[in-house]
Amino acid sequence: MLSKSIEAALNKQIRIEAESSQAYLAMAIWAEVKGLEGISNFMYDQSDEERTHMLKLVKFVNERGGHAHISELTAPNVTFESYKSMFEKLLEHEIFVSESINELVHISLQEKDYATHNFLQWYVAEQIEEEATARTILDKVKMIGDDKGGLYLFDRDIQQLTVNSAAETPVA
Repeated sequence: MLSKSIEAALNKQIRIEAESSQAYLAMAIWAEVKGLEGISNFMYDQSDEERTHMLKLVKFVNERGGHAHISELTAPNVTFESYKSMFEKLLEHEIFVSESINELVHISLQEKDYATHNFLQWYVAEQIEEEATARTILDKVKMIGDDKGGLYLFDRDIQQLTVNSAAETPVA
């Protein structure tokens, strides 16, 4: 059974994941309108992934005897100065989500809710991967600079981008 404080914190995270999905959907739409099909498809996938993260939390709350809540969402930014600034916002947002997950882990340990702590470890590992991906993208964007040919190739190749994070890399 979830305590009321953990239930409230998880419901806050449900909102954050839903807003993440919306923010990435807005980024996908912006990129699509700009003719950046690869970036757009990447961001549509990111939006879907964040919705899946939200649903996973919803199911967990309900299965543990709580009541998941769907709340009003803050409207996302729908315009960006450039694709570079969009990806800077992506990294900034992923860092924010990581901080929120870390706070949830802290609360679960304070309350000795080890089931929730165990459940959240998947999110901790996921955020390591999400931040690594965003940083890798920004590194590539910085290399491209203002080169239109580089942007064309990046837009074509971004859908294949994968990052081996430290959480997934076996230590020998």
